[in-house]
Amino acid sequence: MLPPVLEIFLIWHPQDEAGAALAEAIFKHFMHGPTFSGVIGGGIQVSMRSATWESDNGAPRPVYWEGAPAPNGIPPANFVAAVPLLGTELAASVEDTNSSWHHFIASVAGAQENQPDKFGVFPFLLSRGATDGTELGRLLGGYQFSAAGQPDKEGEDVKSMLCRDLTQGIAQLVSPDEMDRLTTFISHTKRHSQTEGEDVDELVDLVRHVIGSTRLNDFFDANDIQPGTDWDAELRGKAGTSAMLAIRTDLYSSREWCQREVVIAKTEGMPVIMMDAIGYGEERGSFLMDHVPRIAVRKIDGRWQKRDVYRALNLLVDECLKRALWLRQKELAQNRPELDVAWWAPHAPEFLTLSHWIENNLENAADGEGDIRILHPDPPLGPEERSVLQKYVSGTRLGRGVDIMTPRQLATRGG
Repeated sequence: MLPPVLEIFLIWHPQDEAGAALAEAIFKHFMHGPTFSGVIGGGIQVSMRSATWESDNGAPRPVYWEGAPAPNGIPPANFVAAVPLLGTELAASVEDTNSSWHHFIASVAGAQENQPDKFGVFPFLLSRGATDGTELGRLLGGYQFSAAGQPDKEGEDVKSMLCRDLTQGIAQLVSPDEMDRLTTFISHTKRHSQTEGEDVDELVDLVRHVIGSTRLNDFFDANDIQPGTDWDAELRGKAGTSAMLAIRTDLYSSREWCQREVVIAKTEGMPVIMMDAIGYGEERGSFLMDHVPRIAVRKIDGRWQKRDVYRALNLLVDECLKRALWLRQKELAQNRPELDVAWWAPHAPEFLTLSHWIENNLENAADGEGDIRILHPDPPLGPEERSVLQKYVSGTRLGRGVDIMTPRQLATRGG
């Protein structure tokens, strides 16, 4: 329906067996994971570049981008991410400057130099000797390697670390928002119930420690708001421009500022992941806290588990890339008026975000006939959820109904 936004090319020498295993893991992460299936088809594609193309022991098919499109007329993706998996066999094949593999790798580096805002190179080192004093190191050694450190044995493995680093780097490449590094806004309660004790402080400390071991930035108000700063404006600004990791302990949903931070993040369309760390229980909960991905965080043998925190962070980074892809698809759809989408909702609509959108778009949205089309990433709302929202809209000043759907539902209808 729309031109492709992102294509990831996984590059490895066929005799580097470790490269094949990691390529399969990366492929599954981007193509079979539930997060990225929510965008319009073609939003993200993953292609393999390993098997020889024209001759035995030769390089694979070229990497296609705007400067070197495919010969069959298929348009290249708006953004390209090349992921070379650097092993000793690849290094040996690139060492001869006249070889096809050398030309292939040099063309990847050249593409990034020609279009750095659209073409990213994210190498991963399979073997340290692959780049030490080699031609491969000369060509690709200047790029920041993905998952360059050692994974935390208590929380994740190399595949998890690599997929998170890649997703973060690609999100920063694709995002229409100018950013150096993704920033995680840590939303938490400052006061604890009698039953929580020191548990909340321990969990917050663990979250900050885990983030510190990644390439993510974090914003933690107790440390990052400087004396003399307008703390209200600072919190509002950060909540509306950062990916939110909300630590939902027993009193979280009842705290005014926690509610306000979630509202700002949702209405600004920012990614939100809720870490469910409820221990004793909540008195009432809050409808503001629902309708977002949720990760359970629990203690085992008196300790919060690092792997739960890593799962939450990895999902948050995935949501950041999904948001970036969605915003880019919205841009591409401006040339496709037949889609007739009034609101490209970054999350499934709810009372909070729907009322906010109506309030800010009433003048334009009320001028027309028929239902207004709202498109949001899969999975779809249930029929009861959709019905309740439609009844709500009928009682507003909008004066029109709404047709809420996902890309899959739109495709099923034929547009």
